[in-house]
Amino acid sequence: MSMSRRTVIAGAAAAGLTAATAGTARAASGRPVRELFGKLADGTKVYRWSLANGGTRLKVLSYGGIVQSLEIPDRHGRYTNVSLGYDNLAAYVAGTTFFGATIGRYGNRIAKGRFTLDGTAYQLSVNDGENSLHGGAQGFNTRVWDVEGFTSGSDVGLHLYYTSLDGEMGYPGTLRTKVTYTLTRHGDWRIDYEATTDKPTVVNLTNHTYYNLAGEGSGGIYDHELWLAAARYTPTDTGLIPTGELAPVSGTPFNFRTAKPIGRDIRAGHPQLITAKGFDHNFVLDKGVTATPEHVATLRDPGSGRTLKIATDQPGVQFYSGNFLDGTLVGPSGRTYRQGDGLCLETQHFPDSPNKPAFPSTVLRPGQTYRTTTSHSFSA
Repeated sequence: MSMSRRTVIAGAAAAGLTAATAGTARAASGRPVRELFGKLADGTKVYRWSLANGGTRLKVLSYGGIVQSLEIPDRHGRYTNVSLGYDNLAAYVAGTTFFGATIGRYGNRIAKGRFTLDGTAYQLSVNDGENSLHGGAQGFNTRVWDVEGFTSGSDVGLHLYYTSLDGEMGYPGTLRTKVTYTLTRHGDWRIDYEATTDKPTVVNLTNHTYYNLAGEGSGGIYDHELWLAAARYTPTDTGLIPTGELAPVSGTPFNFRTAKPIGRDIRAGHPQLITAKGFDHNFVLDKGVTATPEHVATLRDPGSGRTLKIATDQPGVQFYSGNFLDGTLVGPSGRTYRQGDGLCLETQHFPDSPNKPAFPSTVLRPGQTYRTTTSHSFSA
């Protein structure tokens, strides 16, 4: 058992909980379990897969590779779901918030849905004003993935497969994609992305889980403390497309180089915060692109003691503070989601990279394999 899990068990005992209750912090492990979650209008079955290992519980849908539930214990060993979402398939199909989804082919925005590669211009599906967002109107978040459960030593997980045909949403090349979700014996949740293509294309895969470490439906995240290893960020225009500038965070509300509550500066009146209605910006990680994942972000809820640490090999992370949650969406708890009730930390290459030669490239060519890894570690 990792030290963080020992801390949870000890905390539960100190609180006078019964041995049985304290034992819930040792979530049972074993092969992934599949159950029917619903059917699409055309009769396609959508399954929910359940994983548990090392004190973490994860539920994933074959529709969109969506993380439907992520349960971790607080400092007293009490579990709750810390990811926003729905309790039914129809809400995911109708939704536009990308709750928990696997994002592709291209995470974040591409200006006017256009880019040029090797002298050929491509027009993508436009679904965010005049821009393309998260792969277009029918991105990977709307596709039914083939899923296989696995165990490997002390790890358990899922392999998810989807083949995006040449021309889908305007992207060139047939892209064969594999995403692996792994829960380790320490309760870490690792995501490994792989993709190959038969034509030059652009790829930027990520995950769009909304976190609230106090618990889904519990209210706002403005008292969560966030640390980011980023001395620069990419300012945007009114359409939330990066201008191309790599601006210093020093002296601005975007400085999370020392951990601080998210709500401290969110209403500071900075023009970028006014445009985005909060934080919705790519942070330029100090480490750049790395061969292996490095720790780049820490999120902590002081009330529950839950802490999330993120490590990635990607050069950026999009911090989105749930600005467009408007009180019309109802989560599994039966409570509605309002502005700031969840946040995203999407590891990625920078938005609009295909149109910004100075940004790290997202081009994938035949014979190459796109590989990237992001890991999430939990403690209390």
